[in-house]
Amino acid sequence: MTSTTHDTTDTSTTDFTERLAAVGLRIQQPGDVPIFTPEPKPTMVPMHWKWSQLSGLIDELSEHLSLAPGSGRRTLKLTNPGLEFGTTPTFWASIQYILPGEVATAHRHTPEAFRFVMSGHGCRTTVNGENYEMHAGDLVLTPSWDWHDHVHHGEEPMIWLDVLDISLVRFFDSIFFENYSADVQPVDEVPDAGYRRFGSGLLRPVGAVATGNDNPLLAYPKAQADAAVAQAAGLPADPVDDVILEYQDPTTGNPVMKTLSMKTQLLRNGFRGRSVQHTGSKVYWVIDGSGTTEVAGRRFEWSKGDFFAIPSWAPHRHENASGADARLFRVDDSPLLRAAGLYVERPVQDETISR
Repeated sequence: MTSTTHDTTDTSTTDFTERLAAVGLRIQQPGDVPIFTPEPKPTMVPMHWKWSQLSGLIDELSEHLSLAPGSGRRTLKLTNPGLEFGTTPTFWASIQYILPGEVATAHRHTPEAFRFVMSGHGCRTTVNGENYEMHAGDLVLTPSWDWHDHVHHGEEPMIWLDVLDISLVRFFDSIFFENYSADVQPVDEVPDAGYRRFGSGLLRPVGAVATGNDNPLLAYPKAQADAAVAQAAGLPADPVDDVILEYQDPTTGNPVMKTLSMKTQLLRNGFRGRSVQHTGSKVYWVIDGSGTTEVAGRRFEWSKGDFFAIPSWAPHRHENASGADARLFRVDDSPLLRAAGLYVERPVQDETISR
């Protein structure tokens, strides 16, 4: 007995797929983008934003965006041509600019947010009644659904990095937003209670235990971060990142936010890092100094004030041959991936930065 092979014609397949589509169904077809790939294939592309190009544009922001009551913030968003929305698939990084005497009025939203102050001082932020003055190099948190406003009492413009996990929250259709009933919210009787309880980094109140709620520490001053980096510099260098420390929730030891990790990094002169790739995306801001990062074959020669972004699974490595040490601030989505069991990291062999 011989078997007969039935060839499905293009016409019959088209008819079948159209009948499936009419009732909300489909089958895999030759032209479909593969769902399963041997390794991640991100659409996000490596990016480098130079401060020499950003600085003039930031100065023009106030001519085009106001801070009227109830309006949005004055920000310059770092976009990625490979993405429909956001700087990375999980978060959006922006540069916020506020002038002396201005008020960024109170509101709240479900995306978690933080500010890393790039320059200036004299602006005070209130988060759910706690009030802190912001200085260059400080990290200030705004947990999900916390009221927050900013009032600038200083004499010069302030600039800070704003990061929100809005891409992630938007993906889950969980965006909620609400304006406060007044421009600013009341300040608590003890305006820095969280910092007084947990800000030492070494000690905490007796009986304070992890509750599963938001990190109770909202402000991480520059001076303490610098001291910690200087102390860690006495240890052997990390082969990938030289000296790198993660900001932590003092009640749990976990990253400061459930979805985002913030890190401060020292790349000493002469450091040549090992090439690595890992799942998850990240953005760097250069606090000081200069160096080179090669990302998937692209060479980013960065200096003070620059930003650069690295997609998931892109091979990358750092080098500092500038003659002076360099400092970096980094945000990544590793807590989210670790919680989901999706964080993977591996060294990349035989990859060097060309000179």
